[in-house]
Amino acid sequence: MTALPRYAYLGPAGTFTEAALRTMASPQEAEYVPCVDVVTALGALRAGEVDYAVVAIENTVEGGVTATLDTLATGEPLVILGETVLPIAFELLVRPGTELADITAVSAHSHAWAQVRRWANSTLPDVAFVASSSNAAAARDLANESLALDDLGFNAALAPPGTGAATGLTVLADRVADNVSAATRFVKVGRPRAIGEPTGSDKTTIVVHLPTDQAGALLRMLEQFSVRGVNLSRIESRPIGERPGEYSFSIDVLGHVGEARVAEALVGLKRTCPVVRFLGSYPKADSEVNPVDVGTGEEAFDQAHSWVDSLRKGNH
Repeated sequence: MTALPRYAYLGPAGTFTEAALRTMASPQEAEYVPCVDVVTALGALRAGEVDYAVVAIENTVEGGVTATLDTLATGEPLVILGETVLPIAFELLVRPGTELADITAVSAHSHAWAQVRRWANSTLPDVAFVASSSNAAAARDLANESLALDDLGFNAALAPPGTGAATGLTVLADRVADNVSAATRFVKVGRPRAIGEPTGSDKTTIVVHLPTDQAGALLRMLEQFSVRGVNLSRIESRPIGERPGEYSFSIDVLGHVGEARVAEALVGLKRTCPVVRFLGSYPKADSEVNPVDVGTGEEAFDQAHSWVDSLRKGNH
């Protein structure tokens, strides 16, 4: 029997990351390998212990997930193969018999807490926040009656919908979120391989370092996209750890490296920037067709290249 592909993800079971993984590969199609954090999940992929990793890369409240961005930006190359977007809201969970007024500390993942700060300030103004490796882990520990609350350091947890029913904890509030439209983007990551053909609804992720001795370097980098009609859906600066005051840029491009306009933009970046790291071209989660400006489609580039070739041959 052929072994199922192994997927690393932020565990334990019941996290939003596991829910994202289920949209990409069902439990019948894959072996799920829970990990304590994003760095461990991507490290298992680099070490060959798993075939893929599913990790959060961006949310609508906090922006980019820095652990994912920074881990993909360095080390052995990895590529993004696909993405999915999940709406994010939480349950407030307690042990049976605990009331809202009894809560002194709430545990959750730091990204979860960032998405409920206003709700917490209004509903639980004097409650402390205790960071957890994942929302599911906090709920699992709270449900473990052998663990004293004094030892845990918290008596409530924020967790994905359905966790209360699965663990026997009491749900004091559901659909908890500061932004009812909050969502997180998750990506499937693998080792480098041949890239599929463009679909017309693709995204390309790259990391770019700018030269440090050139005025206008950021403008020059952005012009590589602008003059070729390439839209960006995300651009974030990240510090380059070993050089304080210097930054790289993590960028999502609307397009595919197999399209001329994107490929030529990457050529321009490679000519002018000291580091360009390709992190994959893959289908977008929303399946919306990317807009293409006049003069930047495949036919326009083909015609322009053919014209230059004819000039080289003396056909003026």
